[in-house]
Parts: sequence; C-alpha cells; structure tokens
Amino acid sequence: MRLVLTILAFVAAFPVGSAMADDECFVPMADWKPREAVAALAAQQGWTVRRIKIDDGCYEIDGTDLRGQQIEATVHPATLEILEIEHRDGDRRREGKTHNNDQ
Repeated sequence: MRLVLTILAFVAAFPVGSAMADDECFVPMADWKPREAVAALAAQQGWTVRRIKIDDGCYEIDGTDLRGQQIEATVHPATLEILEIEHRDGDRRREGKTHNNDQ
C-alpha cells in the first residue's frame, strides 16, 4: 500500500514540476507593464510590431527586426526581459537581457 501511495504521489507531482519550469511568465496582472511599454521596448530594438498578444502568461511580439526578418519575441510581462526571439526561418535564441521601461 505504501509503495502505491509513493508512486501516486510521485506521478502527481512530476507533471506539475516540469510544467512550472517552462512557465517563466506567470505573475499577478497587477505587476504587468502595459502594452505601451512592450511596444516601446520593440521600438527601442528597432522592431516593427505587427501584433502584441499574451501567450502562456508572457507577452509575445510578432513583427519584423531591423533586417526585415519576421520574428516572434517572448517578453516577461513584469520585467520586460526578452526571454526568447524566434526568427521565422526557425532560428531560435534565448536572450537573458533585462530591458526595463518605466513608462
């Protein structure tokens, strides 16, 4: 019986732990920067914004970079840290830079 309970406890905890590792952006809405700050961040990077949306608790910017390549950037809603930039050609990189905008 103990073995069964131990296994069930492990199985129940395992998906939650792995899901939380991927969810970098879940913060209270009260701590979010406004969309205008995200748009200003994109402008500072030289990006042309097509759309700003929310995906998995993060801001996601669809647009083009300075070279005219289509990009999808994931931005932390509270810190405006650029977490990842994916170029439409499949090139994906993690940024790890913090870009705070106090607007």
